[in-house]
Amino acid sequence: VQLVESGGGLVQPGGSLRLSCAASGRTFSRDGMGWFRQGPGKDREFVAGISWSGGSTYYGDSVKDRFTISRDNAKNTVFLQMNNLRLEDTGVYYCNGPWYDKTVPGAYWGQGTQVTVSS
Repeated sequence: VQLVESGGGLVQPGGSLRLSCAASGRTFSRDGMGWFRQGPGKDREFVAGISWSGGSTYYGDSVKDRFTISRDNAKNTVFLQMNNLRLEDTGVYYCNGPWYDKTVPGAYWGQGTQVTVSS
């Protein structure tokens, strides 16, 4: 099973990025999926989660109203649209599945994609 993230990069404060997570080796179309991140010197933090159907979404307090998680089950892919990025959003972003709980990640992780917010 592989989860491969992409879309990270360097962006100025207030900018946007869209992360993708492509799964292979098994389908996650009947599982929730999540995004976590780890900033420099910080613990891993829950960012966003989405139900298997996409009908329910969940966000960490620090990203509510700025980030949007979505999925395309036909492509076994999950997305994270990040708007109005802040310096404190800097970190490595990891895709996770199967995901069902903000504090208990699932068994599979991607390798991570670096997001750097800097002026």
